[in-house]
Amino acid sequence: MSHRLPETTAHVRITHQCWQQGELSGEVRANQFEWQFQWCFRQGLLVVEPSRGRALIQEPLGRFLERWDYQLEPGGDYSFTIRAEI
Repeated sequence: MSHRLPETTAHVRITHQCWQQGELSGEVRANQFEWQFQWCFRQGLLVVEPSRGRALIQEPLGRFLERWDYQLEPGGDYSFTIRAEI
């Protein structure tokens, strides 16, 4: 008998990008949660607001941003799967 891990799809929209300042910002949604984020990639700093549910999204969002950073563009819609139920 196999036990599948729960999965949640997170939807990301990039709203701002500034390579000179090393910043990428946007919003991420997963089920009923919605957050705003700012990623200062030169410092390796990811800020996610509001705090409600932040612990669930911060690490997987950070991995997604690090993996796809050069392909993300303002106005773009992206998604990734989280191995948890949010």
